[in-house]
Amino acid sequence: MRFVDEFRDQQKARALAADIAALCEPGREYKFMEICGGHTHTIYKHGLEDYLPENVTMVHGPGCPVCVIPMGRVDDAVAIAGEEGVIMTSFGDLMRVPGSKGSFFDANASGSDIRMVYSPLDSLKIARENPGKRVVFMAIGFETTTPSTAMTLLRARGEDLDNFSVFCNHVLVNPAIKAILDSPGMSLDGFVGPGHVTAVIGCEPYQWVARDYAKPIVVSGFEPLDILQSVQMLLLQLKQGRSEVENQYKRAVPWEGNARAQAVIEEVMEPRPTFEWRGLGSIPGSALKLRREFAPFDAELLFHVPGVRVEDPKACQCGEVLKGAIKPWECRVFGTACTPETPIGTCMVSSEGACAAYYNFGRFDRRQLREASRA
Repeated sequence: MRFVDEFRDQQKARALAADIAALCEPGREYKFMEICGGHTHTIYKHGLEDYLPENVTMVHGPGCPVCVIPMGRVDDAVAIAGEEGVIMTSFGDLMRVPGSKGSFFDANASGSDIRMVYSPLDSLKIARENPGKRVVFMAIGFETTTPSTAMTLLRARGEDLDNFSVFCNHVLVNPAIKAILDSPGMSLDGFVGPGHVTAVIGCEPYQWVARDYAKPIVVSGFEPLDILQSVQMLLLQLKQGRSEVENQYKRAVPWEGNARAQAVIEEVMEPRPTFEWRGLGSIPGSALKLRREFAPFDAELLFHVPGVRVEDPKACQCGEVLKGAIKPWECRVFGTACTPETPIGTCMVSSEGACAAYYNFGRFDRRQLREASRA
């Protein structure tokens, strides 16, 4: 298959693995964080850890848009959906995310009307077809999905569609990276940057990572050879004493990003003073809200939103997984009480969640597995 098979070539993967091994300094440990959940799934689906030397460790970051939504925001959405005459719409991944009072599926079973959509434009269509209902779109995601929400709001305003609104939970990648870098005890050598987000915002916004924290960052594609080459590029920077932003994913990501997408986000939304992230707590300026001009479409202003902060279940360690502090298999309930069928935390629910990746592709600690195979 053109544009896929050539990025999964085994011989090229082995050649990149040899280059990576040659770039590693003897006795030095390297730890790189892949920010995007799509990278995590590629790494474990294709067994890329087996192509890396044992002194190179990949850890996952908070790049799964569903995983970072705190339980309190799910409860807020369930409360909105429970009001008279409301149709709540949501992406499919979010339907099973547990709040303190259950998931969207549980709310449906209790009488709410929460529907899965593939696009915010689907929500707009539902609003047109149900003029007697109030349709609310549960907007989530990083800068990747934000432009589609913004464009939908512009269309709703253009049509004067007064029964449509958005419950905005769009988050920003750079404040999350900063929170990770400022976490006590967190030691990273560099980042594999998110390709989808960067296609929107461009590479320039990451310059502070290299400048202020002396950490290299390489924006990567999502195929196996993309990620292996990105690791190679990170190691080459470290070997040469450089800390720069580089773009491995040039075939899809322009350095300047998508100017039209940036403009529409700027027109419709503005940063929140602070926003709560699962596992990272409240991070200043880390999420977006609708501008005052779009108040007639802002569900947080149109409905009563409890806004109660809810702690994660004590057994769930999604927070530590999202910060890269532990691997999913180190969680106390991984694969036992917490599975994709019976998730306790969001990392096991989402198709981009790290726990789901480990569970679905059977990846545990490679050193333990190797020791077991020798025994």
